[in-house]
Amino acid sequence: MVEAALFGLCPQCGARTLFGGLTKFADHCRACSLDFTKFNVGDGPAAFLILIIGALVVGLAMWLQLSFEPPFWVHILLWIPLTTGLVIYGLRAAKAALVFAEFSNRAGEAGRKP
Repeated sequence: MVEAALFGLCPQCGARTLFGGLTKFADHCRACSLDFTKFNVGDGPAAFLILIIGALVVGLAMWLQLSFEPPFWVHILLWIPLTTGLVIYGLRAAKAALVFAEFSNRAGEAGRKP
């Protein structure tokens, strides 16, 4: 499951075909034709990532400022790319992990037949 989350692997065949964009799922697997549109991971990963990464970055920025007092431009050059990268890669990993878990457990929406 960790490898599937880190590399965006198809939960059925293991090909790196889960994403069609930066954080957008492809419509289907190009290798085994598994339909990715039936999986619904929602906005849960985004909410958790905003809170976790935000707290981490703010804590590190405060530590840097209080310890070394760098100029403001150092914060801009450091924290904006780091935050952007962590959010994008974190979203990909979290969404891929949820799709893999949904596929493994044959989960679906309530009231919908599998």
